[in-house]
Amino acid sequence: MTTVDPSQPRRRGPARQPHRRDVLRGGMWLAAGAVAAPWLSACSSDTPGAGAATTDYEIATPTSPIKLPIFDDNQPIESGLEPEGASVLRVLNYAEFLAPSVLRAFEEKYGVEIQVTPYGDFEELVRRMVAPGANFDVIFAGPTIMNKMVYGKLIQPFNASYVPNIKNVWPQFQDPWYDLEAQYTAPYNVYTTGIGYRADRVAEVPDNGYMMLWDPQYSGQISILDDGGSALQMAMLAWGITDDINTDNVEYINAAKEKLIELNALDVKVIINQYQTIPSGRVTVGQAWSGDLTFAESYLTGGATLEDLGYWLPESKSERQIGNETISVGKAATSPVLGHTFINYLLDNQVAETNSAWTGYQPPISTMTPERLIEVGIFSEILESTIVLPGDFAKGLQSVELPVSVENLWLRAWQEVQGG
Repeated sequence: MTTVDPSQPRRRGPARQPHRRDVLRGGMWLAAGAVAAPWLSACSSDTPGAGAATTDYEIATPTSPIKLPIFDDNQPIESGLEPEGASVLRVLNYAEFLAPSVLRAFEEKYGVEIQVTPYGDFEELVRRMVAPGANFDVIFAGPTIMNKMVYGKLIQPFNASYVPNIKNVWPQFQDPWYDLEAQYTAPYNVYTTGIGYRADRVAEVPDNGYMMLWDPQYSGQISILDDGGSALQMAMLAWGITDDINTDNVEYINAAKEKLIELNALDVKVIINQYQTIPSGRVTVGQAWSGDLTFAESYLTGGATLEDLGYWLPESKSERQIGNETISVGKAATSPVLGHTFINYLLDNQVAETNSAWTGYQPPISTMTPERLIEVGIFSEILESTIVLPGDFAKGLQSVELPVSVENLWLRAWQEVQGG
């Protein structure tokens, strides 16, 4: 039976990708120019991150998948080992992105304390991983940082014998484009990026729902994600600038920037708590991740009901922003067997349901069909548009890792948006 853990308020979604999360959850490694070079080239040979003095490697895309290398000095652990008798399992993850009951059950089963160190974006994630003495066992990240973590030797390859529950996930994540054969990663959550809104205040949703964000009638009640990659990508799609959400065209990037700057005249809010602000009525229309709306019911006020919420996506699945998060074992893990065991635990069908019921985000578990998600109350039929289907990834628009020079173009554009 799936249960919702009442011990803590639930939170919103994906890890942001370098500006604060400006890299997901979401979009791109926008601050890589400031971070990647130091940790890829300045690490000593006896620390994680050594051996990657260049970023001259092939970058994966959904249409050009790659098999990541396994280095001689970063091999999978041996098979047949028992979980370490450690007192602590160290996890690096976005804050409040694991159900407390799920953590407690694992702690009790294995006699270990799970210490979750939170990070705000992938820049902070890397900074924590390369800090002296860092020894995280389990790392939550995403496809747009995968090459940097592998070539920087910050994560270790799986020994698949410890993660048999990988069979429970959607087939495309058993052999993902960014990590063929799933040598380094298991999937955590999947999500889309769309427009959340108060249906009781929006008389008519236009065919291009993005335009609600530029509608003067909602002035002062509009929000975009405090995530540079996602926001700029949304503006590109909204205004037909380009459907290449990983573009290196500076004219396209600047055009999206200017459209976002226009929102300042409408007193736009740049935030990441749409899961609270939309249901509470502080925001009428806002760019949001699908998981934000999944549990927004918890924050409805003033007599509003679930029927008063809506989540818009482009009608064509080929025009939708879609993404996922990943889980890996840290290269410097002191309990790598236990780390594998924890990842396998999270991929258990029932554990995944319980965790999803608390986080509001959807794991790509094959048994968690739309019918099942609605039946157990994790998702509502009213907001069925927040559910991601396995086939959506073959059509949707996914963020990929960019060369540092291109990432810096995106970073500068977002900084100008923030500066007004």
